[in-house]
Amino acid sequence: MLQKVDYNILKALIKDKAQELGFLELTVSSCTIDSAAQQKFQDWLAQGYAGDMQYLENNQNLRFNPQELHPSSIRLISVKVPYLTQTTTLLKNHLMQPEQAYISSYALGRDYHKVVKQQLNKLATWINQYLSETGFEHHYRAFSDSAPIMEVQIAAQSGGGWRGKNTLLLNKKHGSMFFLGELFTNLPLEVDEPISAHCGSCNKCIEVCPTQAFISPYVLNAKKCISYLTIENKGSIPPELRSLIGNRIYGCDDCQLFCPWNKFSTLTTYTDFIPRHKLDSSSLLELFKWSETEFTQKMQGSAILRIGYDSWQRNLAVALGNAPYEAEIITELEFKALTASIMVKEHIIWAINQQQNKHGTSIS
Repeated sequence: MLQKVDYNILKALIKDKAQELGFLELTVSSCTIDSAAQQKFQDWLAQGYAGDMQYLENNQNLRFNPQELHPSSIRLISVKVPYLTQTTTLLKNHLMQPEQAYISSYALGRDYHKVVKQQLNKLATWINQYLSETGFEHHYRAFSDSAPIMEVQIAAQSGGGWRGKNTLLLNKKHGSMFFLGELFTNLPLEVDEPISAHCGSCNKCIEVCPTQAFISPYVLNAKKCISYLTIENKGSIPPELRSLIGNRIYGCDDCQLFCPWNKFSTLTTYTDFIPRHKLDSSSLLELFKWSETEFTQKMQGSAILRIGYDSWQRNLAVALGNAPYEAEIITELEFKALTASIMVKEHIIWAINQQQNKHGTSIS
């Protein structure tokens, strides 16, 4: 005889299993995206703040109607996956060493897309086993930044946190330094209620942004954001922004590192996110000396690989221009300029001039 499913008990058990799998929290949302959130997203795009991220303008129907990504779904399960392997205090200290390369903390280990989806599929497998004697046919699909999904909105409307002034999801217990993932499911679980925002009068994230990329609270001009400039942007970095980038060669953590709520950030239990190839302690020169073959080999399985060698060299050249004067920096920049692409060479020449200005031997 088939067992009847008590969905309240099942939901509690799913939340327990999620914690066992290393998720910080699991919340449940309906498949409806708030109309005000839809309008804000469209207004942001209309202002041109997305830069060259054309993919954000595509598939808006899917963003606003997530059920169409998996038609049998009636609920969206949202999870948080912590990625920090060291405290925000240590990360701030690293940021203040201008000769060291600073890579956004989420990208130091293995590519999170696969890790999060694997864990979500483990959760779904456990659910299937639980339901195996009930006759309920569970249909699901796992996502993690891998489809046109309004992840922050889904997590916020199910009580996973609130959208902070830095546009990211904030949580009183866990800060914001975590990945989001979703399990679209046909389980009729009770929906969790949203929580109130707790940014108050704090504007720290806006004040510390190196390039002043925030137009106002909750509105980011991605074209000035260091994460956009060093990752999504495939061309030249505007000269007026280069000196503001400092030693950040892939992404930027500032609006999170200095957020008071990230004092409560939870360190990860996942070994996948342990820094690889000393990316958390390498000098700019060490990384700039990598050949394209070395870059490709060492970045296998990393989110960094997708920016390609040219962007990697461009970002490092800018950071080397911002570093304290060192004769070896100029020597290496001049050597790499011999074989660099036109785009990278432009940044190398800028960096050489920056270095020589510091030494009082600038060239025209």
